[in-house]
Amino acid sequence: MISSLRGTVLSAMGTTVVIEVGGVGLALHVTPQFALSLRVGAETSVRTALIVREDDLSLYGFSETDELAAFDLLRGVTGVGPKSAMGVLAAMGPAEIAQAVSLEDDAAFRKVSGIGPKTAKLIVLSLAGKLEGMVSTRAAASSRPSTVSQSVTVALVGLGWPERVAVQATEDALAQATETERQVVSALLRLALANLGPQLAGSSA
Repeated sequence: MISSLRGTVLSAMGTTVVIEVGGVGLALHVTPQFALSLRVGAETSVRTALIVREDDLSLYGFSETDELAAFDLLRGVTGVGPKSAMGVLAAMGPAEIAQAVSLEDDAAFRKVSGIGPKTAKLIVLSLAGKLEGMVSTRAAASSRPSTVSQSVTVALVGLGWPERVAVQATEDALAQATETERQVVSALLRLALANLGPQLAGSSA
């Protein structure tokens, strides 16, 4: 089982990244937010899940241990495969998933492409009581909000935006974000990118 890897980012596009480890390029399925946070040529560390099927070996990559844990739990729900689990994580961070489950809010999962009403209800029922650790982890992280915002700013600069633009976009995202989103790098980065809209990275000086 490949549980993690460290190497140089060779490419990051869409939902696929290629990381070179020991001279071998490994392709990983990731969320769009994680792909956007990576810089080609930089070294990165990724938590991974290896999915073995009769005719396929697929690696799925995650920036945080909580994301990997949520992915594994989601895959354990009837009707939720790896792609659907990644779809949920692309739309919701682990803390958001935990909150939706604790509130029995299956509507949050129905918004994800490929997740129907029955599967959404199954997710809420199946994961009840299994995500409490993620909620407490995020609550503890609230004492370090600057770490999250700094990570978002660094990611934006890595994507080509000038530092002052990245800082402003991060501040705007913080102002709009919910308490949960302020504690999750992927969620805050998503808001910042939405604020930047169609601007081209590096076009603002």
